[in-house]
Amino acid sequence: MGTGRAGFRPGRAVRGALGSLTTRGRSFVAAGITAIACAFILGERDLLRAGVLILILPVLSGLVVSRTRYRLSCTRRADPSRLPVGHEAQIGIVLQNISRLPTGILLVEDQVPYTLGDRARFVVDRIEPGGGREMVYRLRPDVRGRYQVGPLLVRLADPFGLVELARSFATSNRLTVTPPIVPLPHGRLTGSWTGGGESRARTISTAGEDDVAPREYRHGDDLRRVHWRSTARRGELMVRREEQQWQSRGTLFLDTRRIAHWGQGAASSFEQAVSVAASIGVQLGREGLGLRYVTDEGETFSPTAVFEGALLDSLAVARTSTGRSLRTGLAALRTAARDGDGLVVGVFGRLTAEDVQDVARSRQGTATCVAVLVGDEEHAAARAASVLRAAGWRVLTVDSAASLPAAWAGADQASENSELRAVRDRAGVRRSAAGPPGTPANSGAPGGGAAGTDGTAGTGDAAGAGTDGASRGESS
Repeated sequence: MGTGRAGFRPGRAVRGALGSLTTRGRSFVAAGITAIACAFILGERDLLRAGVLILILPVLSGLVVSRTRYRLSCTRRADPSRLPVGHEAQIGIVLQNISRLPTGILLVEDQVPYTLGDRARFVVDRIEPGGGREMVYRLRPDVRGRYQVGPLLVRLADPFGLVELARSFATSNRLTVTPPIVPLPHGRLTGSWTGGGESRARTISTAGEDDVAPREYRHGDDLRRVHWRSTARRGELMVRREEQQWQSRGTLFLDTRRIAHWGQGAASSFEQAVSVAASIGVQLGREGLGLRYVTDEGETFSPTAVFEGALLDSLAVARTSTGRSLRTGLAALRTAARDGDGLVVGVFGRLTAEDVQDVARSRQGTATCVAVLVGDEEHAAARAASVLRAAGWRVLTVDSAASLPAAWAGADQASENSELRAVRDRAGVRRSAAGPPGTPANSGAPGGGAAGTDGTAGTGDAAGAGTDGASRGESS
């Protein structure tokens, strides 16, 4: 919200008043001078009187307007002050007369950048002393960025439209236009979970203690919270109820290199990549993930409590960089992995063979890494995807931000299913090792041996080991 004051005060010279003449006023002055000149040449007194009247009318209007004592205040509010491309913002202006005299005709114009549309213009007939007028207009921006709306320009005109005196307020409002945000399906890709406070990131242990109250697995639960003893006892996946608050951390990477993108305007690959990064960052942030934002030029900012606003403000003014390599940004990714970030989402444009190798090598530890390839050629994206998948990355290929939700849902579901199968396999192994309820943990087949984890029968007390390394069971 912006406020300000503008005054119309006395004391302006005649030269200043004549400088405020409108086109009509200048025409009157030219006509009066011409009539007076013709009157002297022709010796016509009546023509002289008419010329003097025509000439003096704009002069008197200028003096009257310039000696006004109006004092005005302006309040402007933008709702909302941050909005995505294609959405509508409402600008409200309240103009108040804080002087003791009523105003005359006021021409009000709010200055708006040309990329946001035409300037907002209003005509206010009269404002009584202490009164006010409210004006509202709407903006629908088509280009992201950060814009200044205002200042408000007030023009005071005489009833004949011969003189127009302008005053401008000093205040303006900032309007932030963010990239388009597409809603993504609910669900979180798994990452490392870290406790609150000053402790370093650490992954929850997969072996819980008996004093933890388990519950049934629900879709969306982090599979690292599986309680193995309860799972083996119940025969279904059980997860721990954690008393401590945990926060997952991750990194959002955006490739802003000019050489990696092509096209112009809203349909360009860079604009689509920015929209994809905004959509993913907003979704993960709202799901409780503490994110840091990294570009090919390095880390932009670390996780904050207002990550969504900081990310959108940064992406609203994002521009392509002149860099040719991803190594600076990928070094920041490796640092984030060492700090315990369990999820890395990279949004890339066109990747060369060298870029693909650099990205593949940037994955470290057990972090979940997702690469989103935006608008790349089909065969080039396929080659890059095969290399990245071999290095442990999950790869999504999208033509535009509009195709992201379907790809994101597929990646999340694939991640859930693959990890769930792995956990169930491990649970089956542990349950078979434990045996049926009431059976000692070290008892397995009827011969007394434990079942092998590779599916072969374990040896009993009277079993002998084969020379080929396979186990053979014998009964006495």
